[in-house]
Amino acid sequence: MSSILITTPTFGRFSAEPGNVLAEAGDVIHPHDTHPMSPGELLERVPRADALIVGMDTIDTDVLDAGTRLRVIAKHGVGVDTIDVAAARQRGIRVVSAPGSNARAVAELAFGLMLAAARKLATAHTAVLDARWPKPFGPELAGKTLGILGFGRIGRLLAGYAGAFGMRVLAHDPHLDAEEIAAHGAHPVGFTECLSEAEFVSLHLPGSSDERPLLDRAALESMQRGAVLVNTARGGLVDGNALAELLRRGQLGGAGLDAFALEPPSVQDPLLNAPNVVLSPHIGACSHEANHNMGMTVAADVVRVLSGREPDNEVPQPPAR
Repeated sequence: MSSILITTPTFGRFSAEPGNVLAEAGDVIHPHDTHPMSPGELLERVPRADALIVGMDTIDTDVLDAGTRLRVIAKHGVGVDTIDVAAARQRGIRVVSAPGSNARAVAELAFGLMLAAARKLATAHTAVLDARWPKPFGPELAGKTLGILGFGRIGRLLAGYAGAFGMRVLAHDPHLDAEEIAAHGAHPVGFTECLSEAEFVSLHLPGSSDERPLLDRAALESMQRGAVLVNTARGGLVDGNALAELLRRGQLGGAGLDAFALEPPSVQDPLLNAPNVVLSPHIGACSHEANHNMGMTVAADVVRVLSGREPDNEVPQPPAR
């Protein structure tokens, strides 16, 4: 019988259905429901696994070499930048994910972070707890411009929410043509224009192995004075030190961050003490509905692969470097 190892504590948290689907294919091993599996424990357990369901775990060649029985790795989510997909393919291991399953949850959180940063809700909340009663002012969203970097499922949903609030929406995505972007309610623009023309900028891009952040100091400095940055994608896309400095100087007006270069961030991370920053612990996919959708999608594909069938949501072969 196949052995299915689950490293992420959130799998099946709000529904027994994904686990029941997996049980049809083998023994389900889910050691932790409160914290992720440590790298050491993963290396210890993976040699006995035929299937692996992971969250933000790093699945590198060490893990793949140890997993001599592995037939499928399933990402309980969408982004697979922490999985060496090419190396898995070389070893005959299928890699699957759950595309679109958490798009609405992430888009709603991004919009919530944008509102919270605009109206300085974190500052106001802390003040009331400290028995202070300030009146922080912030801009309304209506009439403002939102720039969206990355215009896939999440970016398109966010564009719809912004339009309902009366915002003008710009979008940049090098993988889409202008007609497709326009068809989903946004004005197609270049990267530089998206940053310089928007009062709010939201990131919806995959992670990158490149050392240089997409939003480095120069890119952040090109944003409008007082602009708000929202990142629910990957922390490595942004130069955190530069962002914190620009917030302290008042060049940027706020930030809503659900992703960090190091997770959880170090207590020395300057963003923890930057002004008007709303922080959340990478909870973009943490809605009841998204959790159920992700679990059911990956469970079904794990069962398909273990039973000798083709998966529905295999991750494409990464381009050659």
